[in-house]
Formats: sequence, structure tokens, C-alpha cells
Amino acid sequence: MSTVRKRIRFYGWVQGVGFRYRAREAARLYGCSGFVRNEWDGSVLMEIQGEETAIDQVILAVERGHFVRIENMKVEELSVDPEEHGFTED
Repeated sequence: MSTVRKRIRFYGWVQGVGFRYRAREAARLYGCSGFVRNEWDGSVLMEIQGEETAIDQVILAVERGHFVRIENMKVEELSVDPEEHGFTED
């Protein structure tokens, strides 16, 4: 499998429900790098890099969280950052 990088904006019930914590822990578990942060408009922005299946697993892990309700996602493909390591919660 090859590494991909995505910018994903999540809409719905995504702030104040442990979304970022779950995203960080799942990304570390599945070997992804990047970051996640709350945005001013109530959405959550994630840039995540890893194998496609690992990224899918991260999203599924977040969705399984109590109180999280993802109503919509906007996904953009980005160039891979070969220097990036780790996953942070901003």
C-alpha cells in the first residue's frame, strides 16, 4: 500500500465530545501522522497521512465515540509530507 495525505473537515456534533482525543489516539494506533484541531465555525479539521485503510480505520474509531455525530465530511487530497512524524491535537 502507498501513503496518502488528506485534509478532512468534519461537520456535525464534533466539538466538545472527545473527537480530537479519539482522533489522536486512533491515529497513533494505526500509524498515521498529521494533526486535528477545532475550527471557529464548529467544524473539526484533520490533516492525516498514512495508508488509505489506516485513515479509514481512524475515521471509524472516531465515529464510534460516544456523542460524536459526523453529519458531513469534506475531503481533499494533499501531497505527502515525507518529513512528518507523529500526530498532534491542536
